[in-house]
Formats: sequence, structure tokens, C-alpha cells
Amino acid sequence: MANTRQAKKRIIQSSKHRERNVAMRSMYRTHIKKVLTACEIKDQAKANEAFKEAQIVLDKMVIKGIIHKNKAARHKSRLCAKIKSIV
Repeated sequence: MANTRQAKKRIIQSSKHRERNVAMRSMYRTHIKKVLTACEIKDQAKANEAFKEAQIVLDKMVIKGIIHKNKAARHKSRLCAKIKSIV
């Protein structure tokens, strides 16, 4: 256990940040899954709508430092390719 006031405060801050990051990560994964499920049922309109929302969420995650910008770009690229493959 931490001995100093500063160390105790850092433990509290770290736990709050961790909870927020876990929630944010869960949110962006959910948005990605929405796009993938729309692609599986071959609903292009629904997939496009979900993709627009997912793009916004991914960009927010990059700004907040939850994920790396290249990871977000990779997700967006793969989702876009998945949507284009719907016939």
C-alpha cells in the first residue's frame, strides 16, 4: 500500500482513468460490431449509417489517447472494405 499522500492520490487517479478508458474501449468495440453485424445481414444502408457513427467514435478515441491513430485508420479501412464488398 502507498505510504505518501501523493502515492495514495495517484492510486485513486489511476483507478478513475482506468475505469474511463475501459468504458471508452468498450464503446468503440460496440460500434465496430454494429457495422460488422449490418454487413453480415447484407444491409448496406444500415452498415453505412453505423460506419459513420463508428468513424466519429474512433476519432474521439484517438484524440483522447485510448487507441493509436494507425489502429483507428486500420479499423476504418477494414470496415469500409467490408461495406463495399456487400452486393
